[in-house]
Amino acid sequence: MSTQSAEDGWQAFIELCSTFHKPEEMEELFDLFFTLEEKEVLSKRYTLIKALLDEKLTQREIAEKNDVSISKITRGSNALKIISKRLREALKKKMA
Repeated sequence: MSTQSAEDGWQAFIELCSTFHKPEEMEELFDLFFTLEEKEVLSKRYTLIKALLDEKLTQREIAEKNDVSISKITRGSNALKIISKRLREALKKKMA
């Protein structure tokens, strides 16, 4: 799959997701599109991003508590460094 068609597919998926508003609709949609393994990866990513935003634990503590590698914590931390301040604050409020 070319990079352009992958980007087009991702954007189309994001637009599709934005048309669903109820959690049960989103869950059904995600059950269709994501495998159990993909949902587990997303769940772990959510948990580590939340922990990084909480700023209560060290990266090593987050890794140990969530059974993930330090490299995954580092990638999450680096991703948080490049998002807008507005998004960071919104995530802190919504994930609290």
